Amino acid sequence: MRGFGELEQAIMDVVWAAESPLTVREVLEQLNRDRPQPLAYNTVQTVMEILHRKGWLSRTKDGRAFRYQATKNREEYAASLIDQVWATGADRTATLVRLVDEMDEAEVAELRAALAARREGNRS
Repeated sequence: MRGFGELEQAIMDVVWAAESPLTVREVLEQLNRDRPQPLAYNTVQTVMEILHRKGWLSRTKDGRAFRYQATKNREEYAASLIDQVWATGADRTATLVRLVDEMDEAEVAELRAALAARREGNRS
């Protein structure tokens, strides 16, 4: 699996931000708000169908349309990208050290807290 393409990412951003499942038309309207050149309905529908086939979106029938929602959250997507890095044979420790070096102090503190919570959860 590789990362999302530009339009896939834009669609997923809209879907992830939504509080409820969206139709293609609703996604299209949100995407076209920020674009100088509007996207075509069929383009967005096709990409959403591709995301559905890839397992990133689920859909339910709503009249003549489908409503789509994400099957995985942003964090699961980000973790899948990191898994791809591990698959390249990169040195995990060196990669993690580099990643932590790029974090600010608040992010490092959050990471430490998450690791401590995980460690406590494993003791139970």
